[in-house]
Amino acid sequence: MNAAVVRPFESADLSGAATALIKVHETDGYPVEGVEDPEAWVSSADVLAAWVAEMDGAVVGHVAVMRPHGEAAVSMWIEQSGDDEAHVAVLGRLFVVQAARQHATGRRLTEAAMIYGRQHDLRLVLDVMAKDAPAMRLYERLGWRKIGETAHHFGDGESIPAICYVAPDA
Repeated sequence: MNAAVVRPFESADLSGAATALIKVHETDGYPVEGVEDPEAWVSSADVLAAWVAEMDGAVVGHVAVMRPHGEAAVSMWIEQSGDDEAHVAVLGRLFVVQAARQHATGRRLTEAAMIYGRQHDLRLVLDVMAKDAPAMRLYERLGWRKIGETAHHFGDGESIPAICYVAPDA
């Protein structure tokens, strides 16, 4: 398998991204939401920008920068920094199929989102489920820092422990 090409998301990528999302959910239990209607989850109206990773003609990964929508990480960062919500966005919808993980695909997708954040004067924040240690290691290697803990709420009143992160200064 060749290294993935990371490029801006196009509408023609929707079906492939949805298929990749289902694969990731089957292998990792991530995401905990969105799998009932993966196309709607990937193409949420809150998405400001998104990228896909493509290998051998197939979408193997995805990431989005999203408008804040009540996330704990946003509130924590605003409280800690004094920043205003207009300058904060959420890195989300990051997933990479297992076969593409040995090619730095997650890192490259995250870096694309980080570049967008810097170019648009947006401080990126996120929450990651505490069970997802490989994702936390990725963010920490890229300079993200923990800003607190929360519960990630999903489904019908379900929740799972999560760690909130903020992207490094530009």
